[in-house]
Amino acid sequence: MSIIHAQPLLSIRDLSIALPAGGDRPHAVRNISYDLHAGEILCIVGESGSGKSMSANAIMGLLPTYLKPERGQILFRGQDLLALDEATLLGMRGKDIAMVFQEPLSALNPVMTIGDQIGEVMRVHREYPGEARARRVLELLEFVGLPDPATIVHSYPFRLSGGQRQRVVIAMALALEPALLIADEPTTALDVTTQAQILALIRRIQAEKGMGVMFVTHDFGVVAEIADRVAVMEKGVLVELGNAEQVLNDPRHPYTRRLIGAVPHGRAREGGRADDRTVLDVRNLRKTYVSGGGLFAKKRVTHAVDDVSFRVRRGETLGIVGESGSGKSTIGKCLLKLTHVDGGEILFDGHDLARLSERQFRPMRRAVQMIFQDPFASLNPRHTVGRIISDGPVASGVPRETADARTRELLELVGLEASAFDRYPNQFSGGQRQRIGIARALALEPRVLVADESVSALDVSVQAQVLALLADLQQRLDIALIFITHDLRVAAQICHEVIVMHRGRVVEAGPPAQIFDAPRHDYTRRLIDAIPGKAWDPTRVPAAA
Repeated sequence: MSIIHAQPLLSIRDLSIALPAGGDRPHAVRNISYDLHAGEILCIVGESGSGKSMSANAIMGLLPTYLKPERGQILFRGQDLLALDEATLLGMRGKDIAMVFQEPLSALNPVMTIGDQIGEVMRVHREYPGEARARRVLELLEFVGLPDPATIVHSYPFRLSGGQRQRVVIAMALALEPALLIADEPTTALDVTTQAQILALIRRIQAEKGMGVMFVTHDFGVVAEIADRVAVMEKGVLVELGNAEQVLNDPRHPYTRRLIGAVPHGRAREGGRADDRTVLDVRNLRKTYVSGGGLFAKKRVTHAVDDVSFRVRRGETLGIVGESGSGKSTIGKCLLKLTHVDGGEILFDGHDLARLSERQFRPMRRAVQMIFQDPFASLNPRHTVGRIISDGPVASGVPRETADARTRELLELVGLEASAFDRYPNQFSGGQRQRIGIARALALEPRVLVADESVSALDVSVQAQVLALLADLQQRLDIALIFITHDLRVAAQICHEVIVMHRGRVVEAGPPAQIFDAPRHDYTRRLIDAIPGKAWDPTRVPAAA
């Protein structure tokens, strides 16, 4: 438990941030008040659009130009940040208050070395001159647990893994030992083991430095793992505030109970497969990447998929789990021939897809479809939703009128209104865009659906809706579903069978009850042990009325 000091480090008092006229609601944040103490981790939770990141950006003075605090105070050590000019705020950012952003690749300059980017924080604030700066950079890289700091200091961001980049961003935030650290969804896109490492790092730093930490998240497992206190936000309003034990196990507000009720419980799916007929039979699949090579460098060979075999039956959900780099997404690409297969067989409907040319595979592509991870990047922003969904069938020879009629049916099937047909992707939320992606995949009436991290970036309530939708569609349409994920709770809940990938190989396979309740491989046990908040049981919380 963190040591919490008597006087607040940060006090937000009756803060309201107005939205431009004509939107769904007048305020991004309305009359919120809470304190954050030194030595405390305060988790701010809520769905997208709840205002949790907006309040964090207001503290940093990073609100968009069209958004201004309408009233209220943000008191840092008794000083109202909203009353300060930009020059004064600039002097405080990084030195007194620092922020760790959600996407480290976007937060880092791709053409600057890691050492230069961390050193820039010190240079701007005129701290650690000369050789002291270089020593401080190496000290920070070592402090956040990065291997071989002397090499990483000269590396560029693209050379590092996602977890390593996030550690670099944390090192930048810690460079001048700020009193307040704001972490905005810093572990959302990370696999469970990397996430566990980052959470442990933040806890260690907070304890050693006595900082106040504001941790913005939609993951209640993370809240259960690290929070001292929890603030719950809904549509810009603070609906609940209390210590972590109370909010997680005895929430007072119906919205909090609804959020917790949507958290994947991680219990194994009950019931067997709907059908024993094999739809897809993968045998000894191999995919190798070769990089480097030249006069002074050896070629680097990576076995992304190494002798992988599995079967998927009609009406069955097969989960493929593992860390980033384990090969699970590469399997998905191989199944859809989005990458060349180096060996093995992919048997579907009497054909070996691995041996087919692109021309031979084209008529069969409609039978194996993918739901992509990012619902923002996978939809063409220049096309209407109707065209996005209907273009596939039209390209396969279906008349436009027939395809459009089917598109309207699919929009209704995935829970969207018919008016969505003529609208553009930017007019929808993340969860709605993922429903559009599902409708697009279903438009070609596939027999196999590959979902690649399709719910990892969604709020828990939206995630629950999409998972329920997939289960319903699978039952109604008798589709085989391959569900690729790093979220073990989700895999346990929706899959009939699970394979665990590690460095391109299957290390364990079986039903969820065996995989998650009695794992046989050390790597599987490590994955399960790394699940944040594993000891917390969301099913014990009373459901919302």
